[in-house]
Amino acid sequence: MSTRHVPVQIGDLPPIGRPANSALLEAGITTLAEVAAHRRRDLLALHGVGPRAVSILAAALAERGLAFAVPSGGGRG
Repeated sequence: MSTRHVPVQIGDLPPIGRPANSALLEAGITTLAEVAAHRRRDLLALHGVGPRAVSILAAALAERGLAFAVPSGGGRG
């Protein structure tokens, strides 16, 4: 599936690449606040979102004082 129709950047998200943008759009995620509502591993499970995109998103979240959601059992998400 081509991602040429997907914007290079969405909302206030940092540039993470079209495949990752496509996956986030498909999941209804268009802002950093919406990213913060998800666990890191849930985003990694989306086809097109890899470790590099998640790392970029984590840095952008940290700049705004945000972080990925934490699993209910504690630990890292």
